[in-house]
Amino acid sequence: MNTANAYLTVRGIDIDVIYKDIKNLHIGVYPPLGRVRVAAPTRLDDNAVRLAVIQRLPWIKQQRQQFKDAERQSEREMVAGESHYVWGNRYRLKTIERPGGTHFEIDGDRLVLYIPPGRDSAQRRTALDRWYREQLRHVLPDVIATWEDKLGLSVPKWSIRRMKTKWGSCNRETRHIWFNTELAKKHPDCVEYIVVHEMTHYLERGHGERFTKLMDRELPDWRSRRERLNREPLAEDTRGRKDEA
Repeated sequence: MNTANAYLTVRGIDIDVIYKDIKNLHIGVYPPLGRVRVAAPTRLDDNAVRLAVIQRLPWIKQQRQQFKDAERQSEREMVAGESHYVWGNRYRLKTIERPGGTHFEIDGDRLVLYIPPGRDSAQRRTALDRWYREQLRHVLPDVIATWEDKLGLSVPKWSIRRMKTKWGSCNRETRHIWFNTELAKKHPDCVEYIVVHEMTHYLERGHGERFTKLMDRELPDWRSRRERLNREPLAEDTRGRKDEA
């Protein structure tokens, strides 16, 4: 089967498009962030796909909202034996209550939480979020510096925050790049992909042909990294929702 790939942005939503020898167009929305993927017949062009997506925007937004709601409903309880991910690896949580400060350590296949007695789930989640941010602050400077040299660009400011629909974002005017805290759960190759992706927006605002060519030149395997990033080992329901035309 012949295939070709495209990368579109429709009303602020990033769309992965795969052109195949098929009869009908299929739209899927996938966890954890509501990634939208379109399988389209080769007879269609980007404009036709864009129109099809626009026509189904209410449905797409509904599915993305459901994933957000499901994420809120499945918050980690932060109890012993619970699964957590760090840099793409799965660990079982072990909790040790003792006086003193709160901190995490990785010990074999365990993520060990040392915490004072009496801390509830919300306080434990806050501690984990803070620890994830620390991991990213430790890793990101070297990755950014490497790609500043390769691309001949400078990143004057970057920050970490929770984002519901994006792994990263770039403000071209201020040159400020934001990274999603959830990246600390993903493989380092995925983090590097997001760094290159957002820095490339310094050169090209959208996700059109020029952006794709720049990514192909600088990071030839970026598509496989993006695919790996968007696989979701954390959500209990990993099935996407699909629509067909």
